[in-house]
Amino acid sequence: MVGVERVLGVFGEHLVLTYASLFLSIAVGIPLAILSLKSKRLASFIMGFANLVQAIPSFAVVAIVVPLLGIGFTPAVFAIFLRALLPIVKNTYVGLSEVDEAMIDAARGIGLTEWEIIRYVRFPHAYPAMFAGIKFAAVLANSIAILTAIIGSGGLGSLVFEGLASFNTDKILAGSIPAILMAVFIDVSFSYIEKRITPKGIGGA
Repeated sequence: MVGVERVLGVFGEHLVLTYASLFLSIAVGIPLAILSLKSKRLASFIMGFANLVQAIPSFAVVAIVVPLLGIGFTPAVFAIFLRALLPIVKNTYVGLSEVDEAMIDAARGIGLTEWEIIRYVRFPHAYPAMFAGIKFAAVLANSIAILTAIIGSGGLGSLVFEGLASFNTDKILAGSIPAILMAVFIDVSFSYIEKRITPKGIGGA
């Protein structure tokens, strides 16, 4: 039997680990997607780098981070950040770049600056694709946060690995079930935010 205090403690660590990594990925990923609009060559470079990181297996990313940054919370955040970056950059870039050119020309025609076009025209049309990327990245971050327990990040993964090492089903379930519930909460919460901010008539909203 695993104590409630222990479960709540590691759940709190897991929550901070997942959301810190996710918000870092969003904070870096969305500006990179905007930057990619500047030129196809730059977009190709950024997408190529993100694809390269995504192609590396999650376990290998976690392992590579250890000799570079050591073990603990910060290296775990960096490993999760790398894995969560591509879906956000790629989906946001696709959403921003696939807006109807006639709409962009009309916005220029009424005197909007490039930044105003991005903010008021491109972003509202990109929300469905962008949130699809964020939701996928969030679920990815939640699952890799379990894996990073092997490098000392703490969180629900520490219970799962302790349970696996000692064949303790209670510990495995105490670590796994909150992680599954958290994945569902992440999907529902970001879907709600998407629905709230996406203008009606775009992406089925």
